[in-house]
Formats: sequence, structure tokens, C-alpha cells
Amino acid sequence: MSQGEARIDLETSVGYLLKEAASALRTSMETVLRPLGMNITHYSCLELLAQRPGLSNSELARGAFVSRQSMNVLLHSLEEDGFVSRAREAPEGRARPTELTESGRIRLAAASAAVRGVEDRMRSGLSSTEQEQLRAHLAACVVSLAGPDRARGDSS
Repeated sequence: MSQGEARIDLETSVGYLLKEAASALRTSMETVLRPLGMNITHYSCLELLAQRPGLSNSELARGAFVSRQSMNVLLHSLEEDGFVSRAREAPEGRARPTELTESGRIRLAAASAAVRGVEDRMRSGLSSTEQEQLRAHLAACVVSLAGPDRARGDSS
């Protein structure tokens, strides 16, 4: 195979298009979250805790796609700001469960509305059927690359 045949055509590359879409989504989300004093990792952490109260630092890090160290720094900051509370001691092992405070819920409501607006704008050119197909196709891509547990967000 020649060197020219090994190249990927960026005009037709699904991977490149996904990266471009992810970058545009991230930029738009950061833009709407910034006035709220948040970034995507802050938002992700609060959203995860709203949907799965009691997650540990490691579980939150996996869910927000950051390192445990980065999540630990973020959790300290969120705790100092009064948006989350963490158990003083781990009920078992070393993992200290984390939960949203009322202030955290209020902050999350504003952030969720802003992010929902970005997602609505992103999907605005698609019919409801196309939106569901896009979601299903992207989920299938995740399963194909990472396995079924990863697609569902399981931590195993």
C-alpha cells in the first residue's frame, strides 16, 4: 500500500466529523456555562450527582472523563463553595460518597437549562426521528468501540 492510500480523507472521515462536532459542542457548552461560573467538568459532576447521589471521587472522575486527581481538586472546590457535601469518613473502604446540596441543585438547574439549549440548537436541523436515529447510531458506535458496559455507563 502506498503512503497516499493510507491517509484518511478528512472530508469523508466519520471520526474527524465526530471530533469536529465534539469540539463545537464543547465550545458552545463552555460559552453558556462560563457566565454561571462553571465549566463542563463542574457541570458534569453536578449532573452526575443529581442523577446518582453518593458517587465516589473515582466514579465521578470516570463519569466526567477526568483523572481522579482532577476530580478531587474539583470536589474540594465545590465543597468549599457549598455545592456538594462529602461524608467525613468513608462508610467502608476509602471512598467518601458525595451529594448535592440545595445550593448545588439550584446551580445545576441553571446550568442544565443552558446546556439543554445548546443541545436543542445542535439538533435543531433534525426531525424527531432523525434525532432518535442519531442517538441510536452514536450509542452503537460506542458499543462497537468500547463494549456494551461502557455504552451504558457501567463502571465495571
